[in-house]
Amino acid sequence: MTTNKLQPDSTITLNSGEKIPQLGFGVYQSPPEVTSKTVQSALDAGYRHIDSAQWYFNEEQVGSTIQSSKYPRDQVFITTKLGHADRIKELLNESVKKIDPRDGGYVDLFLIHSPSAGPEKRKGQWKALEDLVKAGKAKNIGVSNYGVKHLEQMEEYANIPPTVNQIELHPWCQQPSIVSYCQSHNIALEAYSPLVQGKKASDPTLLKIAEETGKSWAQVLIRWSLQRGFIPLPKSDTKERIIANRDVFDFELSDAQMESLNGLDKDEHVCLNHTELP
Repeated sequence: MTTNKLQPDSTITLNSGEKIPQLGFGVYQSPPEVTSKTVQSALDAGYRHIDSAQWYFNEEQVGSTIQSSKYPRDQVFITTKLGHADRIKELLNESVKKIDPRDGGYVDLFLIHSPSAGPEKRKGQWKALEDLVKAGKAKNIGVSNYGVKHLEQMEEYANIPPTVNQIELHPWCQQPSIVSYCQSHNIALEAYSPLVQGKKASDPTLLKIAEETGKSWAQVLIRWSLQRGFIPLPKSDTKERIIANRDVFDFELSDAQMESLNGLDKDEHVCLNHTELP
């Protein structure tokens, strides 16, 4: 395990050759009217990876905040996700324009948000994303909430392999079969809901490790995700928590602590599980 090398600016190299900051910042359920302030706080705290989506209705606020900030566009990795199976190309281009309206604007990573469109439409969505890469409007493309069977189907039609699969990952939902497939196919794993939406804040195993490390339960969960090689996407609209959630590089979970957390898996989802969809 090379966890001692984890640094605030640690990156993971995707199968495209591009580097993605390993600690991201999510803006799920951040209302448009607070998103700008939240993203600014995240940038000031040192995050350089922001994760949005069409279904979050805050792409424009993410984009405008980064454009007006002191942080150069090429130093901030921005992800968004396609949420619909109709008007695909139009919606893809709209998202790029909202996030980066400059001439030559682009998104660093564009994902299909869910496999819910079904096998045929998923293929059409992917082909449209491949065209977006060819047009220079997306540097990387991937998927979210895809199960093993969805990924296996992609092998038949994807000319560009997915760089990322973004799924729910935390000690109580470790999805080993999907994780194993992605790792064996060099698909990076992004972990959404890494803090379990606060639902496990009083778990005795988690609290014991928090006490042993002198860190908060949230910091322990983010560190677990990092040490597993995932790309966690914690979110908060509270400035103090945004800062604290990044303060996870001055300690390391021991093998015993990792083993204790790994032993908590119950296939317990706090979000809708799309990975079983046909």
